[in-house]
Amino acid sequence: MQVPLNQLSAQLGKGLRSLYTVYGDEPLLVEEAVDAIRASARANGYTERSSFTVAGAHFDWSAVLAAGGSLSLFADKQIIEVRIPSGKPGKDGSTALQQLVSSSVDNDSTLTIVVLPRLDKATKTGAWFTALDSHGITLQVDSIERAALPAWIAQRLQQQKQHVKAGEEGQRTLAFFADRVEGNLLAAHQEIQKLGLLYPAGELGFEQVEQAVLNVARYDVFKLSDAVLSGQVLRTERMLNGLQAEGEAEVLVHWALAEDIRAMKRVKDALRNGRPMPMALRENRVWGNKERHFERVLPRINDATVARLLHSAHAVDGIVKGLKVPEWPANGWQALHRLALQTCKACSSR
Repeated sequence: MQVPLNQLSAQLGKGLRSLYTVYGDEPLLVEEAVDAIRASARANGYTERSSFTVAGAHFDWSAVLAAGGSLSLFADKQIIEVRIPSGKPGKDGSTALQQLVSSSVDNDSTLTIVVLPRLDKATKTGAWFTALDSHGITLQVDSIERAALPAWIAQRLQQQKQHVKAGEEGQRTLAFFADRVEGNLLAAHQEIQKLGLLYPAGELGFEQVEQAVLNVARYDVFKLSDAVLSGQVLRTERMLNGLQAEGEAEVLVHWALAEDIRAMKRVKDALRNGRPMPMALRENRVWGNKERHFERVLPRINDATVARLLHSAHAVDGIVKGLKVPEWPANGWQALHRLALQTCKACSSR
């Protein structure tokens, strides 16, 4: 049964279930959810814990099944944690997880927690995940999007009885904080805790935050796509500068930009051939945030613009591989900036 992450505390308050599945690609929020389940379990007498990490195709699932099917030697109740970093348990793992689900039903002595990364739609329709979802509590942990990050920071400050100033100055402080920790929620959490140590409860001014918060941004080439498709020019430039400073490979940045442009072309072609938008997006594996961006952008962007972007992507492909292209910068990063900003402006809502 799917339960929103923000309702986990309420669900735990109603009583523990014997099976929990937590999945998502934000480590901080995943671990906080698992910690909350563990804390509730300890309060209910689950004093022993066994943890298994599934690594590789030849993982021995028999140990997991033995642990889940046996009583603890030292405690009346135990916690079994199964972590699958790849999100792919394989054929043996699929069978083992379904057996584990069967043994967890009405088993008050064992609490099972399965931890997974973000899953695609195909994986979530698999027999093993369907079994987990049908017989336990399933928590999908979504990333905090850039637009929601200032509010998330404000909420976390409030939890330690701190807050920024009201009005425009406070919003500027939160925006500054969000810019400094772009793409790194764990770093944001650490910086918030540091503010709690440095300053007493109450109001925080911009200068206090500015002096305390380090530049801990982790620029992610895949989050660059979100900035470009959102039409956010300044954020796109900042992320490109950050990627360059961190030594990211030019070819990888180009691939991320070009793949979005090629996907636009494929979906536009499908729409022209009579495919409904949802079907065209699904067939071209456009999901999540990118799906929402495409739904907004594609009805407004014309074929000539997509063709120009494809031509530019082809030119930059040569530049980042050492070729010279007329009317384009010879420097790979300068060429990437131009391509990204061309795409960004095409996707802008203005």
